[in-house]
Amino acid sequence: MTQPSDKALVPFVSVDNMMRLIHHVGVEDMMRDLADYIEADFKRWELFDKTPRVASHSDVGVIELMPTSDGEAYGFKYVNGHPKNTSEGLQTVTAFGLLADVYTGYPVLLTEMTILTALRTAATSAMVAKHLAPKGADTMAMIGNGAQSEFQTLAMKAIIGLKAVRLYDKDPAATEKCAQNLAGLGIDVTICKTPEEAIEGAQILTTCTADKQYATILTDNMVGSGVHINAIGGDCPGKTELAPGILNRSDVFVEYPPQTRVEGEIQQMPEDFAVTELWEVISGHKPGRTGDRQITLFDSVGFAIEDFSALRYIRDRIKGTDYFVDLDMLADPDDPRDLFGMVQRAKA
Repeated sequence: MTQPSDKALVPFVSVDNMMRLIHHVGVEDMMRDLADYIEADFKRWELFDKTPRVASHSDVGVIELMPTSDGEAYGFKYVNGHPKNTSEGLQTVTAFGLLADVYTGYPVLLTEMTILTALRTAATSAMVAKHLAPKGADTMAMIGNGAQSEFQTLAMKAIIGLKAVRLYDKDPAATEKCAQNLAGLGIDVTICKTPEEAIEGAQILTTCTADKQYATILTDNMVGSGVHINAIGGDCPGKTELAPGILNRSDVFVEYPPQTRVEGEIQQMPEDFAVTELWEVISGHKPGRTGDRQITLFDSVGFAIEDFSALRYIRDRIKGTDYFVDLDMLADPDDPRDLFGMVQRAKA
């Protein structure tokens, strides 16, 4: 049987190899690297195809496709969000992604993105905090201590120098899990019994809960002046975490308004509610934090360009390593017009 040519082989990064790569690079160094790639792509935001993710909703969750292209490479991510999965011993979020060459249309990378999404989400949060959080911010309230909480904490440590995290979750077991995982990693961890206790002394407030519903994790009277809110839990229609009054007092920054107005915290607000696009801040076109008493709010829902950045990083980082396997997933007949002949000859 004819062996596939190199051009027909697609590098595949499995979950096992992704974990090996993380330990090889170091989780904090990988966060910094991803943040650099994401920031670089935000600076060339206008080059990208942009569309809200394609979502298929059901009573129990959502399955989404997140595509984009910079004209040279095309990438997409498949991702689900099923909050009920946790009670069944399954992940709330799973994902995989693909990067392709626009010129040939051939895939150049296939990778798991369950772990990679956690890394890029946290790296994006910390990259944004670098631009929007109060100068010298070193304490974060982490409200919602599920699968994303450790990644968020370590990204903030790696990128803005976070020193302390104050943990709260309505499930004490989740908080204990998070505290144990962060032990010995250079972060001062405080377990809190209420959200109010968690935000005491914190300059960054991160909300990351899983329930698919309109919720009020932070009420208006809980949020004082001068803080940065990193709202990453509200990420689909019908799911929010913040009281509308907080939004009215904040300067709100978003990735892509047509998507965020449907899925983010600002779905609660009028269609003409003013927001600033993050790429404009990162590229220097518009200001970010302008005063000590300003409340900045990152209404994060995740956008395809961030996944594209992560895919670019993995493609570049695995070169010359053994952290991938080649998949024979592209038909490669000697004569491009003779696909049927290739199939027939395989019988021999």
